[in-house]
Amino acid sequence: MFKLLVIEDDKSLFHEIKERLTQWSYDVHGIKDFNQVMDEFSEIKPDLVIIDIQLPKYDGFHWCRMIRSHSNVPIIFLSSRDHPTDMVMSMQLGADDYIQKPFHFDVLIAKIQAILRRVYNYSTDQIQLKTWCGATIDYEKNTVSNESGTIELTKNETYILRELIEHKNNIVSREELINSLWEDERFISDNTLTVNVNRLRKRLDEIGLGQYIETKVGQGYIAKEGKTL
Repeated sequence: MFKLLVIEDDKSLFHEIKERLTQWSYDVHGIKDFNQVMDEFSEIKPDLVIIDIQLPKYDGFHWCRMIRSHSNVPIIFLSSRDHPTDMVMSMQLGADDYIQKPFHFDVLIAKIQAILRRVYNYSTDQIQLKTWCGATIDYEKNTVSNESGTIELTKNETYILRELIEHKNNIVSREELINSLWEDERFISDNTLTVNVNRLRKRLDEIGLGQYIETKVGQGYIAKEGKTL
């Protein structure tokens, strides 16, 4: 049974989310004290976090930063705000998805299921270590290492990089990435993919590899093989 932490201060909404997700056999937990979110996160050790943006004391962006400083657990944002910068901010902070309120519970459940399948199942039949452009990629630990150092990626970033590397020197279309990453493109915006790829490239820049992920306008993305071990 997967353990989910819902960081939501609207009690009626939280209980509705909990009731719906419990029907799908998820173990759902809420926050008792919004001043002690990280303590409760560490105690619960969730497999996935659902977090609202507008919260008491500190907003969801703050808690996302705190969680990401300790864990790569998947994070889904919920928000009643419809400004595009909120979604961009959440993705830049390392969130895996963003759902605007009001939402249909079928959409929430579909996103949760897709993320859990991707994060906890996708690597079981894959080789865990891969070399690319002189770097070693550990799919299990979500790290990329070379002589310049080691960077840690989010689950989404690792998955995107894996898909591109498995088809290195060939263009992977945006549609292929969306379908592979989120399983159903109806449940994800095109802009979300752009944000994730840009964030991946920025992280790779830290160890000199960002230039090897190229955007092919109107086509997709390509991982070039530019270095040798």
